[in-house]
Amino acid sequence: MPRLSPDSPFLHPETEVHAATFGRYVEIGRGARLVNCHFDDYAYCDRFADIANTHVGRFSNIAAHTRIGPTDHPFTHAAQHHFLYRSSYYWDDVADDPDFFAARAARRTTLGADCWIGHGAIIKPEVTVGIGAVVASGAVVTKDVAPFMMVAGVPAQPLRSRFAAPVCERLLALAWWDWPHETLRAALEDFRKLRAEAFLEKYGG
Repeated sequence: MPRLSPDSPFLHPETEVHAATFGRYVEIGRGARLVNCHFDDYAYCDRFADIANTHVGRFSNIAAHTRIGPTDHPFTHAAQHHFLYRSSYYWDDVADDPDFFAARAARRTTLGADCWIGHGAIIKPEVTVGIGAVVASGAVVTKDVAPFMMVAGVPAQPLRSRFAAPVCERLLALAWWDWPHETLRAALEDFRKLRAEAFLEKYGG
């Protein structure tokens, strides 16, 4: 029997999950923390990923020790310490600031299908990483990343596309990431053996 299930996510030990939902065949690595997230089918994260306010697309690949959708402090105010919004931690007569938390939760990060987020990368709020993109290890992504683009650095800058533009367009049209589970299984050997161009020729993209 496969370890992963269409019915419930596989949560490794010591995960923290708050207001998160999951599709089929999802795996969450040891010690990961998820807050206000959705993981689409087949997405996974490795150990100690910290992901907040994020939509994780199908087949997303998230390496260990990544930080996605990190929350900000109110740096435009006189103080930026969390006594401003976690006020109940400090005084019995005042509640936490619901407006601050609502605004923070609304700043969504989006990971496209089959993107690869490298070890230790940081992706800021309100950034979209496109389908099939690659974020290098240690990169800090502050701007949107185009589909199939490879980015690296602090702040992250485009390096090159994984494929020539016509191949990218054909892959987007083929959209294999939307195929049914059984179709993926039938094409598994070709996924393993064929380069993208040959795969497109066989499957009509």
